[in-house]
Amino acid sequence: MEFLNVTIGKSTKNRAIIALISLALVGSFALLSAQAEQAKQPLSGMLRPGTPVSFADLIEQVSPAVVSINVITREEPSVPGVGNLDNIPEEFREWLQRQMPGPNKRSQPAPREGRSLGSGFLISGDGHVVTNHHVIDKASKITVSFEDGKEFDAVLIGSDERTDLAVLKIESDYEFNHVNFANDVKLRVGDWIVAVGNPFGLGGTATAGIVSATGREIGRSAYNFLQVDASINRGNSGGPTFDLYGNVVGVNSQILSPTGGNIGIGFAIPARLASKITQELIAKGSVTRGWLGVQVQRVTQDIADSEGLEDSKGALVADVVDDSPAKKAGFKDGDIILKLDGSIIEDQRDLTRRVGELFVGHTAKFAIFRNGRDKTLRVKIGKREEGAAANSEIEQERDEADEFGLRLGSLGDEGRERLGIEDDRGILIVSVDPGSQAARKGFRKGDAIVAAGDLDLFSPDDFGQAIQNARKKKLKAVRLLVRTQGGQTYTALRLDK
Repeated sequence: MEFLNVTIGKSTKNRAIIALISLALVGSFALLSAQAEQAKQPLSGMLRPGTPVSFADLIEQVSPAVVSINVITREEPSVPGVGNLDNIPEEFREWLQRQMPGPNKRSQPAPREGRSLGSGFLISGDGHVVTNHHVIDKASKITVSFEDGKEFDAVLIGSDERTDLAVLKIESDYEFNHVNFANDVKLRVGDWIVAVGNPFGLGGTATAGIVSATGREIGRSAYNFLQVDASINRGNSGGPTFDLYGNVVGVNSQILSPTGGNIGIGFAIPARLASKITQELIAKGSVTRGWLGVQVQRVTQDIADSEGLEDSKGALVADVVDDSPAKKAGFKDGDIILKLDGSIIEDQRDLTRRVGELFVGHTAKFAIFRNGRDKTLRVKIGKREEGAAANSEIEQERDEADEFGLRLGSLGDEGRERLGIEDDRGILIVSVDPGSQAARKGFRKGDAIVAAGDLDLFSPDDFGQAIQNARKKKLKAVRLLVRTQGGQTYTALRLDK
């Protein structure tokens, strides 16, 4: 291989250097120009087509339909030596006040007024406002105010404590701006949302964020929530969460916070549920729910294994209410409800929600699993009413119960009376070893085990027999019916541990 050896003169060399510098400068200017052009469209490669870089147009569109809610509550004073008279019938209250000594009459304080703030939004031009139940609970006067300064009195049309929803009606003939609930909502985690409300009484305030989770369960509520990270604070309750089309996808209801301020975890009632409940409140002022009449619990994997089921879907019947639709249809303790009207039941909350949504008088078909067999029961759904659940200890030898960390004994009449057991079933839990499987599953001293597998228990020996029966069937776990002072519940102990 040959190399070309070229000698560059001084002037030629200088001209080459200048050319190179010029080329570098041109390249730099071209690069800076490209970067400047790119800066004009900072999100063009990150956002889907149609996604706004600014939410200003959206907020300008929906804000006229969002209101601040001012509530005055009136609380009757307590009477010295008697307490608060609010819950006493009026005729008796007046009589009691007349009987009070003169000095007490003169010293009786005036009714106290309380004030609270919240948010809401209009869903009709004639003035129907959606908010939270807890915002207007016990209100004696309600005022709504708009971002333009207009104020109107409002009356309560109806509220539903279970879903924390309420509907107000503005007392005016004015034609109002309003927004709509989203139809066929298919929100995904990561979708943009905008919340508008009245945090801390500041008036119309907009924040943006994303959907952090869907189907979020909170506490003992049977209903699921949207979780959002848009800033929601006190005063935002009852306000709307919008999608990018200006439709309401949620009603802001709660925040998770150790301090009372926002930490980026807020919860909104989904549009599908809110739309259904508010329509019913507008139509009749209250919500009617279907009632089955069973106490249900989650089907754990251990319980599913004890029954030979493939998965842990469904709801386990722990107790059947006397004279309930379920009782009349033949439901029994220990039934596992797998389907309702042909649709799979995911868990006990799913069952509670779906039964509540059924019309009163509807004949529902339940697919259940009982004693190793599938069975179908038909039930005429009832109406759910609001608010509608020293021992003789002889220790057994430490045998089958020992591996679970249990010591069992006989349950005397006093124990049955204490736990509300009306028949002769039940054996007493004398002690539970700390750190044992029984301790981890929540077994407690003083409770009773009523049944194990398909065997009712009348003595500690019966427990050992039930364990042996389960092992003969090659089950991975045995299901137990446990009675406590709070009611009865099913749990399972694993046999392969």
